[in-house]
Amino acid sequence: MSLPSREARSRKDDTAEGGPMLRIANCSGFYGDRLSAAREMVEGGPIDVLTGDWLAELTMFILAGNRLKGRPGYAPTFLKQLEQVLGTCVDRGIKIVSNAGGLDPGGCAAAVSELAGRLGLAVRVAHVTGDDLLGGGPGGPGGSVPPGGRSWRDVLGEAVNADTGERLPADPLTANAYLGGRPIAAALSAGADVVVTGRVTDAALVTGPGIWRYGWRPDDYDALAGSVVAGHVIECGCQATGGNYAFFGEVPDPANCGFPLVELAADGSGVITKHPGTGGLVSVGTVTAQLLYEIASPRYPGPDAVARFDTIRLEQQGPDRVRISGVRGEAPPDTLKVAVNYLGGYRNTMTLVLTGLDIEAKARLAQDAVWARVPKESFEQVHTELTPLGDTALLRITVMDPDRAKAGRLFSSAVVETGLASYPGFYGLTPPGDASPYGVYWPVLVPAASVRPRVHLDGHELPAPQPAPAPAPRPSTTASSSGTAAPSAHSVPASADGEPPVVRAPLGTIVGARSGDKGGNANLGVWVRTAEQFAWLAGYLTAERIRELLPATAGLEIGRFELPNLLALNFVVHGLLGRGVAASPRLDAQAKALGEELRARTVPIPRDLRG
Repeated sequence: MSLPSREARSRKDDTAEGGPMLRIANCSGFYGDRLSAAREMVEGGPIDVLTGDWLAELTMFILAGNRLKGRPGYAPTFLKQLEQVLGTCVDRGIKIVSNAGGLDPGGCAAAVSELAGRLGLAVRVAHVTGDDLLGGGPGGPGGSVPPGGRSWRDVLGEAVNADTGERLPADPLTANAYLGGRPIAAALSAGADVVVTGRVTDAALVTGPGIWRYGWRPDDYDALAGSVVAGHVIECGCQATGGNYAFFGEVPDPANCGFPLVELAADGSGVITKHPGTGGLVSVGTVTAQLLYEIASPRYPGPDAVARFDTIRLEQQGPDRVRISGVRGEAPPDTLKVAVNYLGGYRNTMTLVLTGLDIEAKARLAQDAVWARVPKESFEQVHTELTPLGDTALLRITVMDPDRAKAGRLFSSAVVETGLASYPGFYGLTPPGDASPYGVYWPVLVPAASVRPRVHLDGHELPAPQPAPAPAPRPSTTASSSGTAAPSAHSVPASADGEPPVVRAPLGTIVGARSGDKGGNANLGVWVRTAEQFAWLAGYLTAERIRELLPATAGLEIGRFELPNLLALNFVVHGLLGRGVAASPRLDAQAKALGEELRARTVPIPRDLRG
């Protein structure tokens, strides 16, 4: 399709809501997302910045494994997308910002420059280092200096797990600090066309361009926090435009879901939308669902600002247009989160199918037969999971051990050997195989002042900016975000016989949900559409009720937070995923389905709330 020049678009479109705005698009929510998305976002309508998120906690471990095998430590799929759009982006002045650099942003930047040369394009490429605390020398490749002049390995070995308080039990394989948006802004201000980073916060891909365009100072907390919220919404791609949405029946043409973009204003407010003619939906509901994804407290910390999610206001401005405003910000913490990964050992899983009568008895028989051939006690960890599927169930047996041979074919062959001496109807879904290595995610905190990002443009390092003085925290002007205050309960009038007029129905009749992983913890956000529904939900859905409705959470610590402005509750289930996604033996290792499990539970709902 034919589009006007960037200059013409700037004159026509760069004013919205009474002030200037910056169109920032997303084309990737994870390493493996839709390859055509970059082209769709560049060709589908006017944008100023193309961003993409390639890094998850699990991805860093995958890239470390690739690097050990002599493969790139960055995401090669980024280059495939870039080849489709780089020329158009240069012609239209579209900036490209990506964290696809992974463990080797310098190598990724060199590959981008090589691609540009091969395409005959003059492109200025920047990359950001400093996040990798282990990449050569005591200070790491980014020039970060650990406290006390010690090595980062020593510092990390003494740091405690930010979730559990435990000391790191093994030598780290990777250790990457979450950087903010200012290095990205510095690269863009120096003239970069493409900026490649390693581990930055997901929101930094939006905050960085916002700082570049609008010149936000370190103490412009509200504007920075607004950009953090906008970045959180669009960084997971189609999850903001109807993908993985609880009420998916409301989403038109979900198979061709368009990726999101934000029209970011100078005050940090923005409008979430998508290109016309694409499938999917941008509504208060889809944006709320993504706001609740992988968060904990309503105080959402980051290296640029703490965003107060309990101050967000959402407004449906029109079809596929949701305005985010009112976000309040606070000073960032004086620490940075560091994602550490270490090799935890080796794992192997065999899955057996149980059918018909006496499912639980068959599961016991299957396990007894296996452990008669290979002692259960010989493994460091054993996890069994029985998943009913109507007249059928899946029995997953997972073993984990530092000894690869023990967790390998010694285990899987023992399972196969029971095939003619086990339960009736025996068959499996997995052939006998070797064990595979698994990583353990270990979050720690380090002093922010000890991590020093460095920015390189066209192979030359830019002068290091003078660190800004630490701004004083601003007193909060909003209600407490502790989530402990109980709202007014929904008043249900009694019927003639004194019983409240309720009906037993799935919770999902009125409640939406989205869930995901936060290291070894699971995040479960739920929301409703009316104030009356929220008053009932806030009184009914306690942490203890979650334990009753979701037996897998029984005995675990559950944090509960209220976000009345979003008509939402957020729960953090501590330890549900063990040592993180890569080490979790659960079938749903990332807790993606936890919210849908909750919505399927039958509960007593007041009749007048069902709409």
